[in-house]
Amino acid sequence: MIVDERVISFINSFDNKDIGVAAEIEKEALEDGVPIVRMETRSFLRSLLLMKKPMRILEVGTAVGFSAIYMSIYMPERAHITTIENWEPRVVKAHANFQRAGVTDRVSLIQGDATDVLKELDGTFDFIFMDAAKGQYINFLPDVIRLLDDQGIIVSDNVLQDGEVLDSRFVVERRNRTIHTRMREYLYELTHSDRLDTSIIPIGDGVALSVAI
Repeated sequence: MIVDERVISFINSFDNKDIGVAAEIEKEALEDGVPIVRMETRSFLRSLLLMKKPMRILEVGTAVGFSAIYMSIYMPERAHITTIENWEPRVVKAHANFQRAGVTDRVSLIQGDATDVLKELDGTFDFIFMDAAKGQYINFLPDVIRLLDDQGIIVSDNVLQDGEVLDSRFVVERRNRTIHTRMREYLYELTHSDRLDTSIIPIGDGVALSVAI
């Protein structure tokens, strides 16, 4: 945890938004051990959506569809989300949840490895939400930047890895060292890109907000 639990509980106590069926999907995901966007992070996401009012949203990492459904509540009426997921069981569950939430006309799910899918996408997106395997962010980045609108933003979730990314790689467990190295590289590329201006924000599990410049 990167922020004191008392602080998180205090912040989350003010989140009284009714998110309808998304709340049921969130509860089920947590019970099944499926990682989904944390409450304080989703509040931040909500504010960004209401400010930016994006019409074309790209999500990398659907999981069971919670975040796409959540974003659909706060995006403009005619906006559309394209979301990518590779693992079949989660694809099936996400499709079912999209039907359940009544958003099948507003959300398109593409099944496949995001590295390959991103290369095949064209056009641009004005809001990109990165919430997939953390060790792959750096591999996705060239195409994500290519697909970003000139005035678009990228929101990258889980970039501080419960604070582990701050540690020396020699302190990190051997099995996590590759992810640790790749996330540090990803954050370096975000903050040194000529195309982006990035702030790293210590909420949830760490969020990087990158704005096209």
